[in-house]
Amino acid sequence: MPERTIEFGKYGARGIKGSDAVARQLDALAGFVATPVTTRRGLMARLHYLTRSDHARAAAREAGLTMTDRTLKAWLEGWRSPTKKNLERIDTAYRAVRRRNVARYLLARLNARGDTRVELHPLNQSQVIRTRQRVVEFRSLTIRHWDRIVEAWAAGDMQALDDAWTDQIVDLGSEWGQYEYVTNVGFAA
Repeated sequence: MPERTIEFGKYGARGIKGSDAVARQLDALAGFVATPVTTRRGLMARLHYLTRSDHARAAAREAGLTMTDRTLKAWLEGWRSPTKKNLERIDTAYRAVRRRNVARYLLARLNARGDTRVELHPLNQSQVIRTRQRVVEFRSLTIRHWDRIVEAWAAGDMQALDDAWTDQIVDLGSEWGQYEYVTNVGFAA
């Protein structure tokens, strides 16, 4: 059984951790607000999402966004603008709350038929000298249980997501270590 990659990129290979690619794909499926938080429209969309109900406000506070009702009213009515630090907090809280809200729906879709086909695009070895290149090809994998992956993603726990993802790619057999780092992971829900 291969060990985990310790010195990725030592010989010039390029890619990202497979778990990061999965998180990126789940983020795309979550459908975040596309307008940046630095614009008025993006800020308003996030603030309305975070304050539309008592439950949403509680989740925003839990995600680290603390503000008084007076400050919120000033932001919503345009009397004041949030500082750069507060804009970052608003965006971070929005993403955390959105992930939590969408997680159950995504989990149901990914587990719906009992399996979801995942495409693994191998790492980029164009900068690696020929004698050091591995034979790595496009692979696909069927994942039947997404619970741990989606749960870790929703919580924002990247270590747990990496562990859950590694447990799934072990199903590739003795070659699983070649797919710990990839250029892309694709799946649909």
